[in-house]
Amino acid sequence: MVEDEKLEACNEVVEEEYEQKGRFFDFFWAPIYWFKMLANETHWSFVFGVLAVYGINQGLGGALNRVGTDYYMKDVQKVQPSESQIYQGIISIPWLVKPLWGLVTDFLPIFGYRRRPYLIFAGLLGTFSTLLLSFHENLHIVFALLSMTAGSTGAAIADVTIDACVVQNSNIRPSLAADMQSLCALSSSIGALMGFSLSGIFVHLIGPKGVFGLLSIPYGLVFLVGILLDEPFMPDFSYRQVNQKLLDASKAMWRTLKFPDVWRPCVYMYLSLALSINIHEGLFYWYTDSKDGPSFSQENVGFIFSIGSIGSLLGALLYQNVLKDHPFRNLLFWTQLLFGLSGMLDLMLVLRLNLKFGIPDYFFIVIDESVSQMITRLKWMPLLVLSSKLCPPGIEGTFFALLMSIDNIGVLSSQWGGGVILHLLNVTRTRFDNLWLAILIRNILRITPLCLLFLIPRGDPNASVLSNDILGAKEEAETPENENIELVSLVSSVDGK
Repeated sequence: MVEDEKLEACNEVVEEEYEQKGRFFDFFWAPIYWFKMLANETHWSFVFGVLAVYGINQGLGGALNRVGTDYYMKDVQKVQPSESQIYQGIISIPWLVKPLWGLVTDFLPIFGYRRRPYLIFAGLLGTFSTLLLSFHENLHIVFALLSMTAGSTGAAIADVTIDACVVQNSNIRPSLAADMQSLCALSSSIGALMGFSLSGIFVHLIGPKGVFGLLSIPYGLVFLVGILLDEPFMPDFSYRQVNQKLLDASKAMWRTLKFPDVWRPCVYMYLSLALSINIHEGLFYWYTDSKDGPSFSQENVGFIFSIGSIGSLLGALLYQNVLKDHPFRNLLFWTQLLFGLSGMLDLMLVLRLNLKFGIPDYFFIVIDESVSQMITRLKWMPLLVLSSKLCPPGIEGTFFALLMSIDNIGVLSSQWGGGVILHLLNVTRTRFDNLWLAILIRNILRITPLCLLFLIPRGDPNASVLSNDILGAKEEAETPENENIELVSLVSSVDGK
């Protein structure tokens, strides 16, 4: 009897250990199964393209580019914070014309392909522009801006191409829309984490110009995606119909934008971004100032930004696992409110209140950056999902590019608005007396979009946002089958997947 009880207790211990090991292996294998599920539901080339463009080029490469550009403007070109803010806004202009890239990639195939040639072109353009910045001595600011803008153009074209695939697959499988956006966000966040972790070390070892040389590698991967992408060949495309198709697409976009279900969220997305003015350059110059600021080293700056990427990654995971089923309006209310309140950490840092509480600058700014980036990601994710659901069938890539262009105009407005504020408050390379006031103005403006939440639709975020009127209008505007202007689906691959 006693032996039976001991045997039963031993079996219970073994079962408990097995369950614990099972949970561990489930945790380890779950991401792999998730990737496999997405690859099976879409196509492996789609998943690879997202990882390469979002994870390596925009994530890792974007992180290296951000820190490298900050130090390039500060130490090589020696411009003022407000000027750097304006210049970086100019560099982002190619992202404002994403609908143009979308129209071209949708309706103007090259050598029978709609996607691959543009990815190849984007990779080559980015590679040449970054190598020019790296190897040219004493490059004038005008030519430096042109080269950076060319690299930004390559990144924007690659982004539009992958966005089209994401949006179309989201429309085909609405239940996977959040998963696809999570794949993009997670890839970008993990890549940015790696990039920021290495950025400060690379800037210290090889300088900002050397960092631009390294950026040619991510653009080379974009080129590789263009080579390997599985896409149907179109041997009999009629180029005579391009003008008519562009005109039809423009009319379809305008017709869609006139519906309140579409233009109201667009207005909110623009204003929520434009009102949240960006004063990053003023804070960056203060971070590295040896007199008034904490005088962070290049390695410290890179590490701080990498911690911010961890916060962004946590935000993406939190949205994917907890918040993705919450209504858009409720979620945006809390994220926008927290976004404004999180800015008070910057104010405490610049006023040195953290030192009065005995909190070191380095520890405090790590907390500040991680919290700020996590909330920023939580605020951005529902807007991305909402944008993907606003795209009517047939012009998904171009219309999504239009929505992202509206968002990028909002980002540009916030950058230039922040530059104007820094200039008016006389925040320079060495004077930071009024930086606290710029932060306070920014924090107040961040909360104002709460008054515009009535523009965001209520309801189930997993359901279709477009009304039957919009879908019906699109069906009436469809061209005959042999003149269809729909995007080419990566799902319809050669192997019949």
